[in-house]
Order: sequence, then C-alpha cells, then structure tokens
Amino acid sequence: MWFVSGCKQSSFALPWRTLLAYLVALNLLCPGSAKLRVVALNFPVTATVGQDVVLHCHLSPCKDARSLDIRWIQHRSSGLVHHYQNGEDLEQMEEYKGRTELLRDGLSDGNLYLHITAVSSSDSGSYMCTVQDDGGYVEAMVNLQVSDPFSHIVHPWKVALAVVLTLLFASFVIIVFLHRKQEIKDAVLEELPVILVKKIEEFEKENSQLKKQVAELVEQIEEFEKENSQLKKQVAELVEQIEEFEKENSQLKEHYMKMVLSAADLKKQVAELELGESSPNQRNMGFPTG
Repeated sequence: MWFVSGCKQSSFALPWRTLLAYLVALNLLCPGSAKLRVVALNFPVTATVGQDVVLHCHLSPCKDARSLDIRWIQHRSSGLVHHYQNGEDLEQMEEYKGRTELLRDGLSDGNLYLHITAVSSSDSGSYMCTVQDDGGYVEAMVNLQVSDPFSHIVHPWKVALAVVLTLLFASFVIIVFLHRKQEIKDAVLEELPVILVKKIEEFEKENSQLKKQVAELVEQIEEFEKENSQLKKQVAELVEQIEEFEKENSQLKEHYMKMVLSAADLKKQVAELELGESSPNQRNMGFPTG
C-alpha cells in the first residue's frame, strides 16, 4: 500500500511502513510560525544498486519554492549534486550530470524532491537540502543507503581462478624481468670492451691535447721571460741616459751661472768705463767736478 506525502497531495507516494515516521516529522510543523524551515525524513532512504530513488524534503510552512535557490549537496565532499535557481538547473558534480532531477510538479507546494537515477554504492551517504531566500538560509539532512546484493556473494571457483591468474601473471612478470635483466647484462658485457677502447682513445686524445697546450704555455713563458729581459735592459739603458742627462744638466747650470757672473762683471766694467770717459768732458765744459 502507498500513501501520499508532502505539504499538499503530490504525484509521489511513500510505502505504508514509512508513513508513521513521516507523520512524526509532519507533527513538528508549526503553521502559525512565519520562520521558514526545511523538513526531511528522520529515517534513511534505502535502495539497491541500479535503482532510482527520490530524496524528500519540504518547506515549513508550505511555500512556493519555484523562485528560490535550492541546492542538494553531498555532505562528505561538499559537492553540488543538484542546483536549482529561478526555474533553471545550474552547475553540479560531474558524476551526477544527467542522473538528477528536481521534481518540478511539487515545487509550488514547497516540496523539494530530488530524483536520482541508477544509484551506485558510491552514492551512499548524507545529502543536505538547502534553501536560500530573502529571509535567510535553512537546511535539512537526508541519508541514502545503497546496497549491492551481489557484493557479498563469492564463488569458490572465482577465488581459485583469481589466485591462479594472479600466480601466473606474477610468474610471467618474474620470468620476463629475469630474462630482460640477463639480456641487459649480456649486452653490457659485449659492449664493455668497445666502450673501454673508446674511452682509452678519448683519454689519449685529451692527453695529447693537454701536452700540446702545456708546450705552448712553456713557449709563451719563455717568450715572456725573453721580452722581460729585454725590457729590463732597456730600462737600465734609460736610467743611464737619465743620469747622463742630469749630469750634463748640472754642468750646464754651472756654466750658465759662470756666464751670468761674467756678464755681471762685464756690465760693471762697462759702467766704470763710461763713468771714466764722462769725467774729462765735464772738466772741459767748465762744470765743476766736485
């Protein structure tokens, strides 16, 4: 037997054994209160793998939900299972795309029913139904339990086959690994003499180049020492020339001083001569001489 549920009669019906618990939830409604609430069933929704399920929530007091922001959220991941806003379905988790539907028939009566198709074991868990309007934010929790009737059936022949296949695969992997390891070892041993010869040739070539560079360096050092010796010789000659120049300069200064003194003596003698010539002339002209 099936009974209808929700704020008003809707197209979805619950089995009779869930009616009692749902009536208890309905008794919690406060029609005289203006504060909006979300009411959910206080027992889990059960299903088996592959079935379709409907998660139930409704508004209290009953209110048209077509213009509200309604979100069904997976509790463990906080991911959006379904998002409805102003008549449009918005973004949702990738694993629920194409599998969820917010039943529009009951929205005008405040019923927030989420239909999920082909449930799997990973769908088990808690879901939050949240509603947001101008009055604030409210939510309720719904639990979904998905069972797999074939998950606990284990056939002995399947176990044996799995063990045999595992052992065969492990043996194959070990054999391939050992064979490949031996091939690599043989290849390395075959190539080792060639590699050693090549390395020796490269070493000898590098050694020859190094010897050549050392010889060039020694030659450059010898040229540098030779140039340095010549430079020292030139510096010594330059010092000797400077000393000779200073000696000549000193002699020249001494000769110049002598010439200056001679010129002074000569000027003195000329002045005396001029003075001596002027005295007789003064006597002849009748000037007193002193």
